[in-house]
Amino acid sequence: MYEKRIADVKAELSRRKLYALLVTKLEYVRYLTGFTGTSGICVVTLNNQYFLTDRRYKDQARIEVKNFKLIVVKENVISFLSDIKILPPGSKIGYDSKSLKVNDFLMLKKLLIGRRLIPADEIMERITLVKEADEIELIKQAAGISIKVFESILNIIKPGIKEIELAAEISYLHKKFGAECDAFEPIVASGYRSALPHARASDKAIRNREMLVIDFGCKFKGYNCDITRTVAIGKPILELKKVYNIVLKAQNIGIERIHQGVKANFVDNIVRKYIRTCGYGKFFIHSLGHSVGLEIHEPLKLSSASKDVLRKGNIVTVEPGIYLPGKGGIRIEDMVLIRERDCEILTPLPKELLIL
Repeated sequence: MYEKRIADVKAELSRRKLYALLVTKLEYVRYLTGFTGTSGICVVTLNNQYFLTDRRYKDQARIEVKNFKLIVVKENVISFLSDIKILPPGSKIGYDSKSLKVNDFLMLKKLLIGRRLIPADEIMERITLVKEADEIELIKQAAGISIKVFESILNIIKPGIKEIELAAEISYLHKKFGAECDAFEPIVASGYRSALPHARASDKAIRNREMLVIDFGCKFKGYNCDITRTVAIGKPILELKKVYNIVLKAQNIGIERIHQGVKANFVDNIVRKYIRTCGYGKFFIHSLGHSVGLEIHEPLKLSSASKDVLRKGNIVTVEPGIYLPGKGGIRIEDMVLIRERDCEILTPLPKELLIL
């Protein structure tokens, strides 16, 4: 597994005429090495690969990192790069420009005089966006945990419970059922607050005849999942019930169009067009989805501005929403795995409106 990933990076180095790639983003470090600590850098050259960490992680790195030459430094990992003679003068070196801190970049420029630093984020982005079989399985396991959490909290959702209490229960159950942690802070928004797409859970009590949006997910062995369901507390307001059915139909339209080779903006546009024909176009105020994996938001976007083309092995969310200020909002979200001719839903929770 790790050998193939390293080989893929080296092939990209050769293709782009780079001597080495500095991998500083921890998600990518874990992808290449299996290292789960918080201080480490990978240096992949055309002929070798090195893993640098500090003394706190010496024993952990020896256990977790198998395919790299281990270098343990005393203090700042980046400051040691100039001392280990693995980046010769005149070489072109790719780096993670989107994740590298400004201070670290300035330090690199100072330490690596005579080398050319080239932004090369697309190397790791492109490789990690196509999921291997073991990655897909881990994401399915993460989804399985979150599905179990959702089924559990249905038993405690009732008028009077506060949003923040429900969010805390989700976080607790994620860990109880085997997750590392939440993939992100759970969104629990009821009533008028459900019209806020990224509302943080508040001390507002859930009331009868309100819609409740629950957007949640967990991290399992480094991989994330993302699910949203909207439920009704008691008999829903007629317009919101109508909007729920529009959002559900819109999501199904999007999922039916997804497969290898489809342009991401096409999927977003066809869903957006349907919602617009139903009279709610101006209330769908975010993109249709995003890729998920090592990060909860990976670079691939299902949006009208996206230039991405879907590839077999991508995992993306499909999450249309309609948000009516002062009344409430509806969002339904599933993760899907892109296949050659269709896609597989990885979050198979029921989607018909639940009335609690």
